[in-house]
Amino acid sequence: MRAVVAQGTGGPEVLSVAEVPDPQAGPGEVVVRVAAAGLNRADLLQRMGFYPPPPGASDVIGMECSGTVAEVGEGVTQWAVGDEVCCLLAGGGYAELVAVPAGQVMPVPDGVDLVTAAALPEVAATVWSNVFMVAGLRPDETFLVHGGAGGIGTFAIQLAHALGARVATTGGTAEKLEFCRSLGADVTIDYREQDFVEVLREATDGHGADVILDNMGAKYLARNVDALATEGRLVVIGMQGGTKAELDLGALLKKRGAVVATSLRARPVEGKSAICAGVVEHVWPLVAEQKVRPIVHQVLALDDVAAAHELMGSGAHTGKILLTP
Repeated sequence: MRAVVAQGTGGPEVLSVAEVPDPQAGPGEVVVRVAAAGLNRADLLQRMGFYPPPPGASDVIGMECSGTVAEVGEGVTQWAVGDEVCCLLAGGGYAELVAVPAGQVMPVPDGVDLVTAAALPEVAATVWSNVFMVAGLRPDETFLVHGGAGGIGTFAIQLAHALGARVATTGGTAEKLEFCRSLGADVTIDYREQDFVEVLREATDGHGADVILDNMGAKYLARNVDALATEGRLVVIGMQGGTKAELDLGALLKKRGAVVATSLRARPVEGKSAICAGVVEHVWPLVAEQKVRPIVHQVLALDDVAAAHELMGSGAHTGKILLTP
């Protein structure tokens, strides 16, 4: 099969397409013929050598895809050859074929075409598991997501809005913030010009955010705690702003707040399968009803993988970038 390979680590130029052996379906797995693969920030980190795949995972980059089941492994009864699916992966998505644990395979939601479905697995699993399973966001609570115009942000805004929360988000341009408002954001904050803590306090009459989903890490830690409401929950899912910062436990204690850091890729198959089951049960119906929709910025060919990584690294995109074999 054709797949993206990396000649060492570095910039997008290390990526190219080559012939590699086809994957085989092991017990409890299916092989999917890929229709499209979604890009994620973690893909760029892997390319640069900062985020290696978990033990046993494919060295090929790519943490989500859509496609058609091509082979079914021993013990798999819920999927059949020809089924149209989308998948949460530990790796291997930038290819024509990928082997996937059966529990991480999900049906394509009603009303979504097969290529566009590649934009859903990673963002849906990340938002559902962190904002709802971990942080327990409830209707009428205030939710802040940083980077609202990105893949995770656009999905988080829509899902939180659809489930009855008040949504605030940060962004870097007027155009991106306007797009976030069109998705359901009630409060938009230009992080280049405004202090998100002050804007959030003013918008909520001093209440703050009940749940914050943060991809910045160290850079925002103190301000995120400051922005929390009493009994607020901060979930850190990224470290774009560094890994080490000072935490004022007194401020956190005063608010009876919680700080949780999570990752999805390295979880056991059982854990990821449970998350995927929750997504299918709770999120896919909202997608089918068009209350939540995948946002695709651009679809590029697999041979244009370097350009796709350059686009993601530039931050100029809104929503997801996809690759088609």
